[in-house]
Amino acid sequence: MAGSFDQLIERKGYRNRSEAFRDLVRKALREERVTNGSAATCVACVSFVYSYRQQQLTARLIELRQRYGQVTVSATHTPIDLDTCMETLILRGETAAVVKLADAIAAETGVRHGHLNLVPVESPSPSKKREALHA
Repeated sequence: MAGSFDQLIERKGYRNRSEAFRDLVRKALREERVTNGSAATCVACVSFVYSYRQQQLTARLIELRQRYGQVTVSATHTPIDLDTCMETLILRGETAAVVKLADAIAAETGVRHGHLNLVPVESPSPSKKREALHA
């Protein structure tokens, strides 16, 4: 097992085992916060691939983004080929709303692939929010 860990360290570019172990623990703690529901707020990226020629699907995806507009920060649409595109949404807000939006997108008929990368964050105090807006 130590040999496999050392190979992972080399592939990922860590300088030593301590750095790799730190990141593994951090990832496990983050996943635990999401799993047990203690992560009230988050930032996230949801990416999904679909055929943009399905007009009804495109309309449904737009409606979903509008319904969850309070968590959508930005969206990027990238054509892959004549039929397929990839969209990436940057999300921020209540974890429950972010997860619901990502699940709803992935469940749409015609969405071929969907992936959510969610990072729990501490919600700043109201004064910190004001400072961030004016920075």
